[in-house]
Amino acid sequence: MFKKVASDVLGLSDVGSVIQPADYDKVDADDYVLHEDNEKIYFLIKSKSDEYCFTNKALIHLDGTSAVSKKRTLKRYSYREYSISNVMLETAGTVDLDVEIKFVIGSQAFSIDVHKKHIEELKDLYKALIRISEICRENEVSMEYAEKSLTLASSTLGRSVSNQDASVVDNFRVLNETAFNWLMNSRKKYNVKDFGYVFEKYINN
Repeated sequence: MFKKVASDVLGLSDVGSVIQPADYDKVDADDYVLHEDNEKIYFLIKSKSDEYCFTNKALIHLDGTSAVSKKRTLKRYSYREYSISNVMLETAGTVDLDVEIKFVIGSQAFSIDVHKKHIEELKDLYKALIRISEICRENEVSMEYAEKSLTLASSTLGRSVSNQDASVVDNFRVLNETAFNWLMNSRKKYNVKDFGYVFEKYINN
């Protein structure tokens, strides 16, 4: 019941407002955060029709058709599965009432209008999204190099073993186990799921 009147209590309009941590439990998006798996909200923008909830693991978007409709579509974009790119922040002009933060996650483009009084908070979000984008790209490149290195090493080792006329079955088993373990360790290192440390560095609540 309380969440139904949250927009009125928080004084929201079609232009988004940045919600403070003390009020996270008053928004609908909080119900869809995986608290049981240590997911945590780090930044939340709410208008009358939409909610944009940035957690340590994903962007949760409650997409409303209009400010007066109760119908919502829930969309979840994991940072691990949907890379962030094209992050931009458009500041307000002299007569503008809002600023815009824009980014692409996966193939979905977002342009979020926020009241200009929240510009300092949006600067923090901008920096966090930029850094997550950079980390994901760096890890993607590192993983590509790791897989190429594994292919080259396997090919070289395979020729060396063949020249020694060793047991084909034993060599294949050892090579396969070594390659699997090395690749799994590389994926754990470069496939980041939790970006809480990035938000904690840049988001100044």
